[in-house]
Amino acid sequence: MLNNLTDTEEGDGGAQSQGDSNPKESSPFINSSDVAAEKSQQYDGKNMALFEEEMDTSPMVSSLLSSLANYSNLPQGSKEHEEAENNEAESSRKKPVKVRYKSQQKHMRQCTQQYIRVCLLYSCGLLFLLTLLCLCAAGGSYYMISRSLGPEFGGAVGICFYLGTTYAGAMYILGAIELLLIYIAPKAAIFPLEGLEGAEAEAALLNNMRVYGTILLTSMATVVFVGVKYVNKLALVFLACVILSIFAVYAGVIKTAVEPPIFPVCLLGNRTLVWKSFDVCAKTVETANGTVTTQLWSMFCDSPLLNATCDKYFTANNVSQIQGIPGVTSGILAENLFGTYYEKGDLIARQNMESAEDQDDPLTNSNRYVLADITSFFTLLVGIYFPSVTGIMAGSNRSGDLRDAQKSIPIGTIAAITTTSTVYMSSVVLFGACIEGVVLRDKFGEGVHGNLVIGTLAWPSPWVIVIGSFFSTCGAGLQSLTGAPRLLQAIAKDNIVPALRIFGHGKANGEPTWSLLLTACICESGILIASLDAVAPILSMFFLMCYMFVNLACALQTLLRTPNWRPRFKFYHWTLSFLGMSLCLTLMFICSWYYAIVAMVIAGSIYKYIEFSGAEKEWGDGIRGLSLSAARYALMRLEEGPPHTKNWRPQLLVLVSTDTEQNVEQPRLLSLTNQLKAGKGLTIVGTALVGSYLENYDQTQRAEQALRKLMETEKVKGFSQVTVSSNLRDATSHLLQASGLGGLKHNAVLVSWPRNWKQGDEHQTWRNFVELVRETTAAHLAMLVPKNIAAFPSNGERFTEGHIDVWWIVHDGGMLMLLPFLLRQHKVWRKCKMRIFTVAQMDDNSIQMKKDLTTFLYHLRIDAMVEVVEMHDSDISAYTYEKTLVMEQRSQMLKQIKMTKNEREREIQSITDSSRGSIRRKNPAAVTTQLSVTEDPPAASKEEKPEEEVQLIHDNTTPTSPTTPATPLTPAEGAKSPGEQVQMTWTEKCDGEPAKPPGAATPEGIKDIFNMKPNQSNVRRMHTALRLNEVIIKKSSEAKLVLLNMPGPPRNRTGDENYMEFLEVLTEGLNRVLLVRGGGREVITIYS
Repeated sequence: MLNNLTDTEEGDGGAQSQGDSNPKESSPFINSSDVAAEKSQQYDGKNMALFEEEMDTSPMVSSLLSSLANYSNLPQGSKEHEEAENNEAESSRKKPVKVRYKSQQKHMRQCTQQYIRVCLLYSCGLLFLLTLLCLCAAGGSYYMISRSLGPEFGGAVGICFYLGTTYAGAMYILGAIELLLIYIAPKAAIFPLEGLEGAEAEAALLNNMRVYGTILLTSMATVVFVGVKYVNKLALVFLACVILSIFAVYAGVIKTAVEPPIFPVCLLGNRTLVWKSFDVCAKTVETANGTVTTQLWSMFCDSPLLNATCDKYFTANNVSQIQGIPGVTSGILAENLFGTYYEKGDLIARQNMESAEDQDDPLTNSNRYVLADITSFFTLLVGIYFPSVTGIMAGSNRSGDLRDAQKSIPIGTIAAITTTSTVYMSSVVLFGACIEGVVLRDKFGEGVHGNLVIGTLAWPSPWVIVIGSFFSTCGAGLQSLTGAPRLLQAIAKDNIVPALRIFGHGKANGEPTWSLLLTACICESGILIASLDAVAPILSMFFLMCYMFVNLACALQTLLRTPNWRPRFKFYHWTLSFLGMSLCLTLMFICSWYYAIVAMVIAGSIYKYIEFSGAEKEWGDGIRGLSLSAARYALMRLEEGPPHTKNWRPQLLVLVSTDTEQNVEQPRLLSLTNQLKAGKGLTIVGTALVGSYLENYDQTQRAEQALRKLMETEKVKGFSQVTVSSNLRDATSHLLQASGLGGLKHNAVLVSWPRNWKQGDEHQTWRNFVELVRETTAAHLAMLVPKNIAAFPSNGERFTEGHIDVWWIVHDGGMLMLLPFLLRQHKVWRKCKMRIFTVAQMDDNSIQMKKDLTTFLYHLRIDAMVEVVEMHDSDISAYTYEKTLVMEQRSQMLKQIKMTKNEREREIQSITDSSRGSIRRKNPAAVTTQLSVTEDPPAASKEEKPEEEVQLIHDNTTPTSPTTPATPLTPAEGAKSPGEQVQMTWTEKCDGEPAKPPGAATPEGIKDIFNMKPNQSNVRRMHTALRLNEVIIKKSSEAKLVLLNMPGPPRNRTGDENYMEFLEVLTEGLNRVLLVRGGGREVITIYS
C-alpha cells in the first residue's frame, strides 16, 4: 500500500515531496535493507522460522506496523513554511512537523470563512464579498482530478482552476478598492468623481480602481513573497470580521420590527429619483412668504417660478417619499417575491404604483432618475452570484493541514454548507422582507444619498459592515495570491506541461517565487479590466469546470469500482456526481455561453497538448476499425512494467488441469475467480497438455473450448489459453511466461493445491508445484493457492454469516488485505465479516500492535476486526521433534525410489538384514517394479490388509506417536500374478557390485536413516508450522475462509519434499484455506 514514501521522509531532508508519483517499485516496507540487516537477530528464539528465508523481501508484520500506521505522504504545507521561516538557521537540519487541525469544527470554521467571505454584504449597494480560495502545496482539487482522471484532464483543469483562483484574487482586490473609494475614503480618488454623471463617472471610477488595484496588488504580492505566515496569522481576524458583520445584519433586521431606520427614498410617480442635487422631496414647500419651489423643481423646470415650463412627466405626476427600509413586519416581502429585470439605461420604478406615463427626453434622464447600469437577466445574475459559493473546495485544498482529513472533510464541509446555506437563504428572505425593491435594485445607492443599504440596516453602526467587508476582501486577496502560485508550482513539478517547467522552482524553503510573479501578472490583467461584473463570469467558468471534473472523477471511479476506491462517506451514489457534473455544465452556459465555449476551448487545447507530448492517437475507420484502434491505443498507453499501486488490481492467470476427455478437473477454481471479479482485472484461464502440438491440435481445440464453456458457465469474463509441450513442467512454464499482451499481463497466479501429493506415483505433481512457486517468485508474481478447492462455495451459494479470517504473518505487498475486500463484494461472501490476526512475539508490544493495525486499516478504509495472537512459547516439543524425524526419514526413503532395479532389490535385502524382519507380499512382481512411500495409510487398509504393511523396526530410543505411524514401504504398481505370495530372504552383499547412493550403500547406512538426528533448521520450521496451525485452529476453526501467508520454497531443492510437509502441517485441519504469496510489490494504498 505505501509505496510512495518520499525522499524527505526517508532521508535527512531530501527533495520536496512528489506525492504518489514516485517510482513504482520504491517501498519503505518491501526489500528494506534495514530489515535484511536485522534478519539474523529477528528470529533467534522465536516461532517464525518457517518464514525466515523470506525476511529480505517480506518483513514481519510486527516489525513495521508502527510505520504502516504512522505513514503520511502529504507534502509540505503552509504551516511548515511558517516553521521554516521562523527557524531558518535549523531548516537544513530539521524536518518540519505538520500541524493538523484537531476536529471537524475547525474544518467547518475554515469552510464557513471561505463561503461567507464577501457575498452576503454586497448584495444591496456594496459588491459581492466573495469566497476565499486557498490552495495548499498538496495541489487540492488539481491533485484529485489528475490522480483520478490522468495527467491530461488534471493538467487542463488544473491550469483553468489556477486561472480562476488568480482572477478571484483580482476580484477581491477590485472589491476592496470599490469599498475604499465609495464608502471609506471618497476623497482619495485620483480621478475625481464629484460633478461627474453617467458614463463619465463610471469611467473615472474604473480608472481609480485600476490605479489603486495595481498598488494594492503590488503590496499583497510583496507580503506573500516575504512570508506566508503573515497571511495565516490574519485568518482568524478576517473570520471574526465576517461573523461580526453577519451578526450586525441580523441584529439590524430584528431592530426593524420595533424601530425601522429613517431611510427615505424620493419617487416621482413610480420612478426613483437620484437624491443628490435636491434636499427636499417635494415640488414646492410652504413658508411664511407663501409657496416656494424647491431644488427638485429646478431639475425639471426652466425657472424657479411657479409659472415656469416644466417636464410633462413632472407636471403630470406627484412627488412622494417612501421608507427605503420599512421593516420586517411591513409586508413588503410579497412585492419583492418575484424578479424584475431591466435593460441597460431603464428607469428603476416601483412596480405597484401607478403614474401618468409620458415620454421623457432620454438625454435628461441620467442625472434625474436612477437607471440600470447593466442589462440584467437571470443567467447573468447567476454568473455574478456563483463565485460567492465556490468555497466548497476549501477543505479538500487544505487536507494536508488536517489531522484526519477523511473524517473532517465530509463532516466539516456538510456542516459548513448547512450553515452558509442557512445564512444565504435567510438573508435573501430577510432583505426582501425589510427593504424596498427600488432600493435593492439601486446598485450604487443613488436614490438614498449614496449610503450603504446593508450598513444602514445593520446595528449598531454601518462602519461594522464597511470595515468588516474591507478587511475580508483584503484577506481573500492575500489567500488567493498565496494559493494560486502553489497550485501552479504543483502542476509545473508534475512536469506534464513542459512550458511551465520553470515555474516549479522557487526559494530554498519551497516558496514559489516564479509562480508568484506569473500570478501577479495575470491578476493585474483582471484588475485592468476593472469591471467587477465582467470578471465574475470568467471566474465562474473556471470554477465550474473544475467542479465538473471533480464530479466526473467521482462518478467514473464509482462506475469502474476499482479496488482502491473505498470512500469512507457511505451516503453516496454515482448518480449524484453525474447530476453535479450536468449542473456544472448547464451553469457554465447559463452564466455565459461564449465564456463557457472559450473556457472549454482553452481546456481542450491544453488536454491535446499534454496528450500529444505523451503519445499520439490513431483512429481506424468504421465501427470495427474504431474498436480495434481504441484497443490498440489503450494497449500502447499501458506501460511495459508494473502499474502504480492505485491502479493495481489482480490480473489472474488461473491454471487448471484437464482429464483425458479435456474436462476441467477443478471447476471451483473458476468459481473462486468469479468471486474475485470485483478486482476488475484481466483473467486468463490456462491449461497445459503433454505431447506434440501438431499431433494434439484437435485435443488443444477441445481443451480450449471446454475452458470457454466452463468460463461462460461460471460467468468468468476473460481469455482462455492452452499450451502444449513435451512435458507438463515445460508447458506450465511456457504458459506462465507467454500469457498476456504488452502491458496487459497477469500479475497473480491462481493454482490449486496438489491432491494426494504424498502418494508415490504423484511425486512429479508436487515437484511441478514447487517449481511453479519458484517461477512465480522469480517473475515477481503473486500466487494464490486454495487448498481443499472442492470445499469452496459455488457462485450460487450464500453465506448468511461467518468470518473471513486473515492471518497476516509477513508483509509482502498487502494482498492479504485486498483479497477479502474483493471477495466481500461478491454475493457469496457479502455477509461474512472480516477478521485480521497477526502474531506477536516475546518482545513485541501486542497492545501497541493492535492499535497500530487498527489505525492502518482505518487509513485503508477497510472494516475488519483486529486481534493480535501471542506466541511466546519457543520450546520445541517431543512431538515436533518426532514429526520432523519421520519427515526426514520419509525423504530419505523417497530418494531410494530413484535407484535402479538391481539397487532396489539389494536395498530391500539390506534393510531386512538390518531390521531383522521380513516382508510378505501378495504380488511378488510389484517389488521389482516400483517402491513407494506413504506416510499415513488409511485406517481401513490397516485393518483389512495388515500383511501389506512394511514393518520397519526403529531404534528403541526413538519415540513413537500414535498419530505418526512408522513409515511403511508399499508397492506402487499392480500385481503381475494376482494371488501369489513370495517370501523374501536377505543375502550378503556380493563383491564387485556397483556403489550405492550415500547413506544407503550398506546395511549400516540404512540403520543410520532410523538412527539419524533431525536437522535443527527443519525442527524449527516444523515448530513454526505446528504452533501456527495450533493457534489458527483455535481461533479460526469455524471461519468460512482462512487466508494466510504462504512461505517460500527452500533455496536448496533437496528440501522440496520437506517444504510440502511444512505447508501440509501448517494448514492441517482447516476446511477452506487460501495460501497467499505476494509478488513483492505494494498492491493497496490509502489513496484513492
